[in-house]
Formats: sequence, C-alpha cells, structure tokens
Amino acid sequence: MTRPEFAESLPYHRTYIDHVEGDDLLITLPAQSAKTLTFWRGISEEESCLRPAAERWSFKQVLNHLNDTERVFTYRALRFARGDQKELPGFEQDDYARMAAADRLSWADLIKEYAALRQATLALFRSFRPEDWLRQGIASGHPLSVRAAGYIVAGHELHHLKIISRDYLK
Repeated sequence: MTRPEFAESLPYHRTYIDHVEGDDLLITLPAQSAKTLTFWRGISEEESCLRPAAERWSFKQVLNHLNDTERVFTYRALRFARGDQKELPGFEQDDYARMAAADRLSWADLIKEYAALRQATLALFRSFRPEDWLRQGIASGHPLSVRAAGYIVAGHELHHLKIISRDYLK
C-alpha cells in the first residue's frame, strides 16, 4: 500500500493524513491503537469527564467522537472497496457528539468499544486486496479513496491526541 495522493480526499483531510507515518496502515494501526489504549487506560473514570474549558469536549466525548468517526470512514472504505458508487453524505460531528451524550457512558465501556472497533477496522482492512485500496467514491460531495479513508482514520486519532496533549494535559 502507498500513501494516498492529494486528489483522493478533501484538502482538509491532509491535516489527518500527514500525521500518519509509514506507508502501511496494517502495520501502523495496530501499533497506534496499542499506544492509544495505554493512554486512555491511564485516565480514571473521574478524569474522563474533565474538559479544558466549558465549551470543549470531555475525554469521554473525544473518545466517543473518535469511535464515531472511525465507524463513518471505515463504512465509507467498505462501500467504495466493494465498488458501491452511490454518493455518501457527510456528517456533522457536533450533532453526533450532542446526540451521543457520551458523558453518561462508562469510561471503561468507551475504551472497550474503541478496542473492539479498531479490531473490526483491522479485520476489514486486512480483507482488502491491493486494487480495493485504490477504489474511490464520493463522500461529502468530494472524491474519497479507500486508502485515504484508512489514513484519515489513523490521522484523525493522532490529531486529537495531539490536541489533548496540548490542551488537556497541562
């Protein structure tokens, strides 16, 4: 697998893709999730509801957002890898976050969900043939390749962990 070309996703998605090191998501994602799980498990249930400011998301909301976004982009990857050419709509992260009401959920359960979701993502990605990674469709009104969707999953997580490191762990 090689990194996605610029035209395989929205320019905005380069923010995420550029965070990802290496050219093989099947190596990068398991290592990344192991580090991420160690980080999440170091946060207590009490700390998981903390936020750096009233208008910012709690740790629970951030993790729930990562889970939701991974589901969305993995679903897009599945559809396009299977040759589905129906245009897929965008999603509004703030609406998802509000409707999820993640602060009511158990921190331990959110972490378990992340771990299970990542295993499912890896199983799907491992099933793709080389030609599947190159397929494209339209999501949010713009082209998106399967490999770009995979890199977005990885990079989106790294993006939020960087924000957490900067704003939450002072």
